Amino acid sequence: MLTSAAVVLVDGVAMFEFGVACEVFGIDRTDDGVPAIDFRVCAEHPGQPIQTSVGVSLTATHGLSALADADLVVVPAAGIRDEYPPAVLDALRQAAARGATLLSLCSGAFLLGAAGLLDGRRCTTHWRHVDDLAAHHPEALIDPDVLFVDDGTIITSAGTAAGIDACLHLVRRELGGVVATRIARRMVVPPQRDGGQRQFVDSPVPECVADSLQPLLVWMVEQLDQDHTVNTLARRAKLSPRTFARRFQTETGTTPQRWLATQRVLAARTLLEQSALGIDEVARRCGFGSAALLRHHFHRTIGVAPNDYRRMFAHRPRD
Repeated sequence: MLTSAAVVLVDGVAMFEFGVACEVFGIDRTDDGVPAIDFRVCAEHPGQPIQTSVGVSLTATHGLSALADADLVVVPAAGIRDEYPPAVLDALRQAAARGATLLSLCSGAFLLGAAGLLDGRRCTTHWRHVDDLAAHHPEALIDPDVLFVDDGTIITSAGTAAGIDACLHLVRRELGGVVATRIARRMVVPPQRDGGQRQFVDSPVPECVADSLQPLLVWMVEQLDQDHTVNTLARRAKLSPRTFARRFQTETGTTPQRWLATQRVLAARTLLEQSALGIDEVARRCGFGSAALLRHHFHRTIGVAPNDYRRMFAHRPRD
């Protein structure tokens, strides 16, 4: 049961993620049927200003001892660094050891990692920081595609607004769907969002790491509506099919057909954002041949259906 929540502040804390925790757990909504939550803002040195990431300061009213009996400990984003305050890390370890739920928002996952709490645990963070998190904490089991990960007593969210999704999920888990929906309605956000953070990533596939095939890759992107096989591509590259397939894998990290399918999805994403073309025409121009095939590959790569993506990201309404 969620009856108390403590937010831990360190220098560099992000105002938005801190605000998300305050909005979900810190506002009294008992008049709307939401159970009261004992909400505490904590820091190593209460009463002393803490610098945020945007040039203003916050002052916590509670020390780290206020974490001792909190049901939930929230760790907002606070940047990526090699070291965090040892007293804060120790307080997080103690909270975890007694069975409290720890919730990190965006890069707050790095504090949990620095406390040794992500080793062997499923987790996530902002898609831009996934590689850094893996480098800092190689034992963490990172899922780069989701909005949040619930691993029992450890919940981690992806970037920025995904913190809202993680917080509402925790409310739903601990207090029920009705309470989560009431809070979401007051916040004017959906109680649950479809898809993961793949839909927000600029480039979900690795670029070519060498230049020997770069001219061919550029040509393939310009000819997405044409059929391409390993044999035809190998002839254009003046290589045997076997040598071509091996070199393509080495330079791009994937197979020609998978690379091509992903480039077609990226092209479809641009058309969905910037044009009013129907799904069938988008599929034809991008080389999928049918709307059904486009839907299959688009959902597998981006995480949502093409029409759902268009509703969220279109630059102008459809005719």
